[in-house]
Amino acid sequence: MNRHAVGMALAITLAVAVVRPALLRAQVMDNKVYSLVLFDLLEYQQTGAENPVTWDMLWWIGGDFTRLWIKSEGAHSTTVGSGDVEVQALFSRLFAPFWEWQAGLRLDIRYGAGTARTRVLAVVGLEGLAPYWFEMEPAVFVSQDGDISARVTTTYDMFVTQRLIAQPRIEVNAAVQEVPEFGVGSGLNDLDLGFRLRYEIRREYAPYLGVSWLRRFAGTADLARLSGEAVSDLAAVGGLRVWF
Repeated sequence: MNRHAVGMALAITLAVAVVRPALLRAQVMDNKVYSLVLFDLLEYQQTGAENPVTWDMLWWIGGDFTRLWIKSEGAHSTTVGSGDVEVQALFSRLFAPFWEWQAGLRLDIRYGAGTARTRVLAVVGLEGLAPYWFEMEPAVFVSQDGDISARVTTTYDMFVTQRLIAQPRIEVNAAVQEVPEFGVGSGLNDLDLGFRLRYEIRREYAPYLGVSWLRRFAGTADLARLSGEAVSDLAAVGGLRVWF
């Protein structure tokens, strides 16, 4: 484990130590502490190339106003053994109905061919529901080297029936500076569009099928070509959405 990973572990420990008193105060105010673990995506993607297993999960604990969040997303290729992992540790505070601001740290790990690279970034973002019940997650990131990037993720649940739900999903990434070791170019990096249809066997347990399309742009597309990756990927997906 290198110094960045150690630093992230220490930072998460410090964040928990700082946030814990606030959570205890929230427990007194709200008279209860809640928690949730959600795998919004846990799936296999059939692309005909790397065929990755991907995930997007979160865990939060706290009251109605103050919470501690752990988020993770990533992909692991089932054919070449490479992948990307992202973990965030965030403190949040409700500031308006259905909206909370979040701040904390993010750890990126990129591995493959017997090597691994890591970086730590500061995070400032929002989480909430936009008009018409679109779930929005905009965030800005600043790395330990001063590199600035941003991401916006939007999802929407359309109820076909009480148990059959269609979910369109959009994720856009952009960066100010180029970071070649992480495959990041300057400007608009990529656009990820997805559509998944899930069936809730129970509210907490829903298998799904769908399609995902990723398109890289500008410098990010050039870096993908140099590393032998596709600029555009269209994948059939199948997975499980689960929460508890």
